[in-house]
Amino acid sequence: MSAAPDASAEVVTATALGPWPGIDMPEAVMVALGELGDPHLPLLPELPDRGVGTDAVGRTAALLVELPVDVQPFGWRLVERPGADHRRAVSMLASDVNVLADVAGTRESVPPAVKIQVLGPLTLAASVYLHYGERALLDHGARRDVAESLAAGLAGHVAMVAQAVPGAAITVQLDETDIARVLDGAIPTASGYRTLRSVPKDEVRGAWQLLVRAAHDAGATDVVLNLGTGSLPGSGREDSSGWRTGLELAVAGDAEAVAVPLARLDPRHWEVLAGALESGTRLWAGVVPATAALPQVSALVERVMRPWNGIGLPAGSLAGLRLTPEAGLAGLSPAAARAVLARTTDTARALNDVRTGD
Repeated sequence: MSAAPDASAEVVTATALGPWPGIDMPEAVMVALGELGDPHLPLLPELPDRGVGTDAVGRTAALLVELPVDVQPFGWRLVERPGADHRRAVSMLASDVNVLADVAGTRESVPPAVKIQVLGPLTLAASVYLHYGERALLDHGARRDVAESLAAGLAGHVAMVAQAVPGAAITVQLDETDIARVLDGAIPTASGYRTLRSVPKDEVRGAWQLLVRAAHDAGATDVVLNLGTGSLPGSGREDSSGWRTGLELAVAGDAEAVAVPLARLDPRHWEVLAGALESGTRLWAGVVPATAALPQVSALVERVMRPWNGIGLPAGSLAGLRLTPEAGLAGLSPAAARAVLARTTDTARALNDVRTGD
C-alpha cells in the first residue's frame, strides 16, 4: 500500500519531539494520535521513565546491527555479544512498535503519517563507549562503524513501523543534539580532563547522507535533522560556531527539514534558514516552551512572525512550517505535556489564519 499524500505541506502543522512523561505507553500513543491528528504529525513516543533501554541512547543503540551494547556506570558501552541490557532495549522498542500497531488499529482510520525519532550518528557516537571506556566519538573507525550499523538498523526500524501502521507516511527525526559540541571539539573525554578533537565537516556530511539515504531507501518519505539547542554548558544562548556550521550542513544536505528551537536563532541563523526555505527545505520550529506555564497563543504567533517578516518572507510562505515544543516533554506531568501539545496545535491553527489572511 502506498503512503498517503502529504497534505501538511500546504498548511502549518504541529508535532512533538519525542520524549513523553510516565510509563504507560498505550496511553502515550493514544494521546499522540489524538492530540496530533491529521493534518498534524503523530509520533511513536519515548518514555524514558521506564528504565534501562528506554532512554534515547539505549533506544537508539537497540537498533545497531552487530554492535551489541550493555550498561556500565559511565553509560552504554559497545560489547562483543548481546547481554541482558541489550536484549531488554531491543524488546522494549519492539513492544512499543506493537503498541503503536494495536492503538492505531482501534481507530476509525489509520493515521496518514507517523514519526519516529532516533539519535543521529554523531550524537550516538558521542554517547556510547568503547570497551576500554572512552567514547566511540574518539576513533574514526568506531564512528564509521556506528554510522553504518545505525543506518542498517534504522532501515529495519522504518520497515517495522510501516508494517505497524499500513499506508502511513513515515517521517524519521534524527536527533543530532550534540552536533555543536562535536564540531566545536567540546565533547569531554571519559576522564573529563580534556575534550575530543572536532569531527571534520565532510565526515559529518557523509554520516548524515548515509542515514538519510538508508531511511529513504527503507520507505521513509521525510527525514528531519533536529539540532536541538546546540548550546555549550550555561544559559543555552552562547554563540557556537559549531552550531552554525551544523545548521549550514543540515540545510545543505539531503534531509527534507531541519528542526531548531526559535529561541536559539539569531539574525545570522535566520539568514541561513531564509535561503534554505526558499530552496525547499522545511523548517520545524521549536516555539512552545516545555513548561507548565505556557505563553498565550498570540505571543507564540509573534515569536514566529517577527523573525519571519524580518527576513522578508511573506505570510503565505508559512505553508509547510511545522511547530514543535522547544524540547522533549518527559520532565512534565502527563497533564502538562498534553497542554503543551494543545498549545502547539492551537498556535499552528492561528498561524494558518495569518497565512490565509483570516
